[in-house]
Amino acid sequence: QVQLAESGGGLVQAGGSLRLSCAASGRFLSINVMGWYRQAPGKQRELVATIRSGGWTTYADSVKGRFTVSRDNAKNTVYLQMNSLKPEDTAVYYCNANVEYASGARLPRWGQGTQVTVSS
Repeated sequence: QVQLAESGGGLVQAGGSLRLSCAASGRFLSINVMGWYRQAPGKQRELVATIRSGGWTTYADSVKGRFTVSRDNAKNTVYLQMNSLKPEDTAVYYCNANVEYASGARLPRWGQGTQVTVSS
């Protein structure tokens, strides 16, 4: 069973920065895609950023130019550097990983979520 451990959330003033990290542990062959989603109160969960094992990235338009996603394949860890934070970035951020197992199955795994609050 694969588990995702998230860290780095907290309270920050508008214009500040935070860095989230998510490390995968357990028995698996590989993780082809890792990324971040967020969910604000009263809103649906939305994609923030993803990164494939080869380095290809995607970003939501709302965070492009402010957030940077990266990963350390050797450590099975994904990071999200968040700069120029805005109050509208306030949400619970969830780590996601598309995990490949020895059986050949590919299944999504989710972290427990970490709160990011941006005050004005």
